[in-house]
Amino acid sequence: MTIHIGAKPGEIAETVLLPGDPMRAQWAAETFLSDPVCINRVRGMLGFTGFWRGNRVTIHGSGMGMPSLSIYANELIRDYGAKTLIRIGSAGSMQAHVGLRDIVLAMTASTLSTPSRGVFRELNYAPCADFGLLSAAHAAATARGIAAHVGGIYSSDVFYDERPDLNDQMTRHGVLAVEMEAAELYILAARHGARALAVLTVSDHLPSGAALPPEAREQGFADMVEIALEAAFA
Repeated sequence: MTIHIGAKPGEIAETVLLPGDPMRAQWAAETFLSDPVCINRVRGMLGFTGFWRGNRVTIHGSGMGMPSLSIYANELIRDYGAKTLIRIGSAGSMQAHVGLRDIVLAMTASTLSTPSRGVFRELNYAPCADFGLLSAAHAAATARGIAAHVGGIYSSDVFYDERPDLNDQMTRHGVLAVEMEAAELYILAARHGARALAVLTVSDHLPSGAALPPEAREQGFADMVEIALEAAFA
């Protein structure tokens, strides 16, 4: 048991999927895992451990933003022995060709700052995904005939962004999508010798202003979870 996770020793698997929303963690566990058991409810951040094709998996909420994810990822890795951490979440497309429902596999994650900024000081560290996970996720998406885009994303500090000039430059430089957690996850995985990847579903299209209605999101999110699970155990 840690400050933020109430699971007992041995209750968390070495492979952890991290949706931001704890209710999405419950949905994913009940939909994709056999025999899921709730192993955490501290502060309403739900976590479940079960089995996928005989492989033990934990699906645990991470909250919104890098500071929240940093708390859970640190404790999962250092205190519970998590070795593979895959973020599953939504993202906003920054490119016209990256459409709603498409999957984005984040090879790199640019950011203005992360909770780890104090460690690096003047160094502009370049957070990146584990190549084995990235390659396996792309192969899984391709086998399913799912449009998956591989490239750089932007992990933002804020949801209500007021920097259209910065967004314009990121679009110009090919950044695929924006979300709020992956950069810190990649940094922590590198620091502690774990594997990390972000598998994201495009729920909003910034160039056009289009967005998925709630009832249309579930199928796209299902594809994302299945790709993440297949990548973890490839």
